[in-house]
Amino acid sequence: MLKRSLYMSLFSIFIAASLWAQNSKMVLVKKGAFVPLYGTVDKKPVTVNEFQLDIYPVTNAQFLDFIKKNPEFSKSKIKGIFADKSYLSHWESDFSYGTNNLSNAPVTNVSWFAAKKYCECQGKRLPTLDEWEYTAMADEKRTDARTKESYTKYILSWYEKSKTYANPVGKTFKNYWGVYDMHGLVWEWTSDFNSIFLSGESRKDKDTDKNLFCGSGSVNATDLMNYAAFMRYAFRGSLKAKYTTRNLGFRCAKDFK
Repeated sequence: MLKRSLYMSLFSIFIAASLWAQNSKMVLVKKGAFVPLYGTVDKKPVTVNEFQLDIYPVTNAQFLDFIKKNPEFSKSKIKGIFADKSYLSHWESDFSYGTNNLSNAPVTNVSWFAAKKYCECQGKRLPTLDEWEYTAMADEKRTDARTKESYTKYILSWYEKSKTYANPVGKTFKNYWGVYDMHGLVWEWTSDFNSIFLSGESRKDKDTDKNLFCGSGSVNATDLMNYAAFMRYAFRGSLKAKYTTRNLGFRCAKDFK
């Protein structure tokens, strides 16, 4: 019996270590230029320099390891200015994500502050909005599949699915850069998520907090047909750094030197 318990403990450690090693791998995303939906002048391309990006979103198991080393970011200790009341609300306790959440499912209900801190503790950072969009426009074979109808349909079909956040990482397609789950699992934080402010202020009226995104938000968009991207920018525009939602996770990036 003792031998069996020891075996199970070692097996659990092996699985956790394997998940950590697998999920913390990064790939190189090469330098390029693209015209984002927003944030460019006269539809001129913006340049994205070479950088490294996590292959998978950060998982529950990885975030738990971070919490154990940084208990001030546990659900009972984190300060209200850094996260709202939904922070890690699906976890069983401060140091357990419970039996209803997979260890290799993406961690969600995390604020921008917590995601940023996690990446910094790994010697990394959150990807910029342009880096994320640049990587996400690739399908399995092309660096830019935005004009491919089937690719857009795939993304939009995910928007209609529920509870994909409960799935394990790595179950969607591997894109051109070797990255999984850019679409089909969870939405993701970027370092400058609110740099494109589609609000009343951007429409030159005085209502800055209401109707963060509406039909007027299409003004200055570079591609009025890219509804999938509209949805992402609209979602980001509705966020504040302390917000947490069940379908919002993150992954980390790193400068390539």
